[in-house]
Amino acid sequence: MFGPVTEIRDLQRRAKFRVPKMFYDYADSGAWTQSTYLDNSDAFGRIKIRQRVARNIDERSVKTQMIGRDVAMPVALAPVGLTGMQHPDGEIAAARAAEKFGVPFTLSTMSICSIEAVAEATTKPFWFQLYVMRDRGFVEDLIARAKAAGCEALVLTLDLQVLGQRHKDIKNGLSAPPKPTLKAMADLALRPQWCLGMLGTKNRTFGNIVGHAPGVTNMTSLSEWTHSQFDPTLDWDSIEWIKSKWDGKLILKGINDVEDAEIAAKIGADAMVVSNHGGRQLDGAAASIDMLAPIVDAVGDAIEIHFDSGIRSGQDVFKAIALGAKSTFVGRAYIYGLGAMGEAGVAKALEIIHKELDITMGLAGETDIRKVGRHNLLETPRPWPHNV
Repeated sequence: MFGPVTEIRDLQRRAKFRVPKMFYDYADSGAWTQSTYLDNSDAFGRIKIRQRVARNIDERSVKTQMIGRDVAMPVALAPVGLTGMQHPDGEIAAARAAEKFGVPFTLSTMSICSIEAVAEATTKPFWFQLYVMRDRGFVEDLIARAKAAGCEALVLTLDLQVLGQRHKDIKNGLSAPPKPTLKAMADLALRPQWCLGMLGTKNRTFGNIVGHAPGVTNMTSLSEWTHSQFDPTLDWDSIEWIKSKWDGKLILKGINDVEDAEIAAKIGADAMVVSNHGGRQLDGAAASIDMLAPIVDAVGDAIEIHFDSGIRSGQDVFKAIALGAKSTFVGRAYIYGLGAMGEAGVAKALEIIHKELDITMGLAGETDIRKVGRHNLLETPRPWPHNV
């Protein structure tokens, strides 16, 4: 049915076949009309790379650093909620693949496997992504648990004060617990391998929340708690409180505006991630890659800049680096691999991106990813605000 896996889209097709529709659609969707979700990827096609020839490109390296950590390539696995529903023990599988490959893995607050479960299954520090909840006592406990698990960095997500509506989730009946409709049951029946895998693991709920948040003991109470907890009062002052509880590396994720970037650069964090939440929050927002160059121009070297949203290939990673990102986060690209083939699929996704990045860099006449810049692009983006 499926041919050789040569690109991320091959993994995507396999994942769509193997993962129940409600969970596949959860990862592969955007808010409202999905215009920003689609534009995130399409915008990369508007950026052209300069092809260079007759240059010695024999010795190439895509190794670099992210917040002082040596990485095999400028890529980290982004935090993705419900990863453990793409494949049984999905967070553990992804974390192991990332560890073996030499890139960071970021665990979501809304993960299926808990912080402690991932720490027990891995040997190197991973990163933890924090959603700020109204219950600040719970948030403080999450931070303490991340510390106890040896997490290397805290990735603070800023763009989820309220939840953007994703039509597919509503139509598929995705909830906690999922609605047992005939359509959903029929869909599960067509995926016995996934079902058997889920029966074989104890990780089938939100491991960081159930049993930890006050009064949340099962999926029903979890649903009630979650809907009331995303905190619309989150502001820049809140970050100071979080910094007072966390003494490790801090990364601010969800910056997609020049003014916000200028504020974030003064907060004292170690890095920021230019991101629009993969098009899952504000539909109609600019593609993040369109905002990267203006943000880099505005902020300069004041803070390390990473990039997220829309990456599906090594070419995309190259373009983000050329526009000034120190490194990138990939989400759906590895999630497709996870859904398709588990840990081996995540490893395959990383291999594909690594190979594409290396070849692209060579054909652009470069041998060191750290020296890639706007000179590698055919047309340098115009200064803000004219290019958006």
